[in-house]
Amino acid sequence: MGEKTVPILPCRTIQPVLDFYGILGFEVTFQQKSPNPYAVVARGGIHLHFFGMKGYEPGESYSTCYIETDDVDGLHEAFRTRLKAAYGRVPTRGLPRIGALKDTSHGVRQFLVTDPGGNCLRIGQQTSLDHHHRPAPKETFLRALHHAALLADSRDDPAGAAKVIDRVLRIEDERPTSVQLLRLLVLRADVAGRLDDEETAASAHAKAAAVHLTAQERESVHDDLERLKELRS
Repeated sequence: MGEKTVPILPCRTIQPVLDFYGILGFEVTFQQKSPNPYAVVARGGIHLHFFGMKGYEPGESYSTCYIETDDVDGLHEAFRTRLKAAYGRVPTRGLPRIGALKDTSHGVRQFLVTDPGGNCLRIGQQTSLDHHHRPAPKETFLRALHHAALLADSRDDPAGAAKVIDRVLRIEDERPTSVQLLRLLVLRADVAGRLDDEETAASAHAKAAAVHLTAQERESVHDDLERLKELRS
């Protein structure tokens, strides 16, 4: 079969979007300024089309597409490195931004990139043949982390994620393990930054940095520790 699907994504102004994808290592393979603004970028097997749309608000965009890869870790690292070289830091909030690399509850390891036009690219690698969402954990803190992560990323609701984390960390008769605490605090710092709550973000950073972890525990939360470094930059 020779079919393939190519997303066509909106943007208010095309050039800033093309500049961003250039930073990520994409090549502009086509650009039209009239009668209607339109452009195409490509990087390996990833092809994205964009069209200009007057009155379009990037901050209110729900536009998204999914990209499958066989090297999600490599692609995430390449994008992070290029973004840091261009901006002097890894952008983790606002537009554009890149999200954390995570193992999801539906058998995919993925990260999100949101471009200046507000388009969200979900970039993932299959880690399981079963794509059904696993049931939420029954354990208190793992369950909170599960729901907070879904709110923060899948639903783009950082405020909802913050409420879940704050509520579970106020529990007095149960305490999370060091690994659970670290993961909750990193996500709390992440969503606080996205909400421009600098005070809470700084507090969560400090608390996460103070969590004592064994070498084995640090290995198990490698993705979270890498995200913490990005959020500090």
